[in-house]
Amino acid sequence: MTTASNQPKPASESTILANAAAQSRYNFEDTADFDRARRGLLLQIESGAINSELGVPVWDPSQYEFVSGESPDSVNPSLWRQAALNNIHGLFEVVPGIYQVRGYDISNISFIRSDTGWIVIDPLTVAETAAAARKLIDSHFGPLPIVAVIYTHSHADHYGGIRGIVTDEEVKSGQIRIIAPEGFLEAAVSENVTAGPAMTRRAMYMYGVLLPVGPLGHVDAGLGKTIPILGSRGLITPTQSITQSGEVLEIDGVPIEFQLTPGTEAPAEMNFYFPSYRAVCMAENCAATLHNVYTPRGAEIRDSLSWSKYIDDAIDLFLDRSDVAFASHHWPRWGQADMLAFLSGQRDIYRYLHDQTMRLANHGHTANEIAEMLALPDAIADEWFNRDYYGTVSHNVKAVYQRYLGWFDANPAHLHELPQVDSAKKFVEYMGGADAVLERATEDFNRGEYRWVAQVVNHLVFADPTSQSARELQADALEQLGYQSESGPWRSFYLTGASE
Repeated sequence: MTTASNQPKPASESTILANAAAQSRYNFEDTADFDRARRGLLLQIESGAINSELGVPVWDPSQYEFVSGESPDSVNPSLWRQAALNNIHGLFEVVPGIYQVRGYDISNISFIRSDTGWIVIDPLTVAETAAAARKLIDSHFGPLPIVAVIYTHSHADHYGGIRGIVTDEEVKSGQIRIIAPEGFLEAAVSENVTAGPAMTRRAMYMYGVLLPVGPLGHVDAGLGKTIPILGSRGLITPTQSITQSGEVLEIDGVPIEFQLTPGTEAPAEMNFYFPSYRAVCMAENCAATLHNVYTPRGAEIRDSLSWSKYIDDAIDLFLDRSDVAFASHHWPRWGQADMLAFLSGQRDIYRYLHDQTMRLANHGHTANEIAEMLALPDAIADEWFNRDYYGTVSHNVKAVYQRYLGWFDANPAHLHELPQVDSAKKFVEYMGGADAVLERATEDFNRGEYRWVAQVVNHLVFADPTSQSARELQADALEQLGYQSESGPWRSFYLTGASE
């Protein structure tokens, strides 16, 4: 990415061909997701922009208006499609009485009409976006009190905006209940305090927040546009925990049946069902993308086997009583046939990744080998909601392996390797010196072998960080890998690394 003018380079011929191949691989004439994403639109924020009290921009969907029409050479066409879907924003009716504000944060905030006000599900990442969502729904229905807030799980984009819609005093007085799954607070603290600085730093790469927005930079995060960085985050402690599946609460005249799903997409998470609305909330256990069994920002490895089983349980518990499934990201699914295809498809991908990874591991293959060997069957892979927009088959396979077998692949040569800088210097020396490596790597780059170039030139950069030629070649390779990536986080990691 580093040219003489420090500007991004265009897609190479190899990248253009790779993205053209991706274009021909999928059925882009299938526009059903666009119909789902637009269904029930009631209102949008007029300017689209959300600012802090000091006038600092927190969210602005207008900066993504370039995502329109055919995909450019520098963006994987499948990711471009997902980016166009995630551009759709506003207040939406799911069914009469259930509403979502989508597209003003990476996550959704949902409003359930109760006897006297609203039950709110997942108050977004920052107070500013949550407050804007409440203002939007109030402008359509008139001001109504919030009687309860439900945190579906322990990730910050589902509780961080809580003080944008309620106050600590309202909660302390008992006026507003806050409900969360058992273990929520411990999990939230673990992720955001114990490992918080490291995770935050890595999240800057994963969500592309340091990249310019545009066809040569940040396009989409797969799960949503990106995360709001500059807003105000907080947490109000839950007043009530759900401790067992099957528990039923009645909140201001609305009965809710809960299903705990620990160790799935988050350490503490739950699905729940609204019988009076014939609607099931799948939290973040189902989304319009393959999710992360391991998230590149860093977190505990998730249990893909349990994940698949909990989705299967949700089908048994709720499907025949439901007309709609909605979630904490993306758009709902209406009708039992569409719901079943979605829920069973998501169930099957997590089970397949688990079972096939461990089958190959038990045959003696390593995590890296399995990641190259394992391909999804068409029946799973051809569903748009199972594509690699957020998680990927490659890094999820490695996560399943690590959950059971850890980082060590049983090769004793890997037990006590030299540190990266020391080994890099040795590699470069053994390969004939920096000039010889650069010459060979440039030839490989010109052949479009970007994965290998990034891998081998990494040794040069670590051996001599002052080598501008090595850094520029490494940046060029990472840049092309980013342009080819279907995964939003992979694209962001590659392009952020290139920009450095």
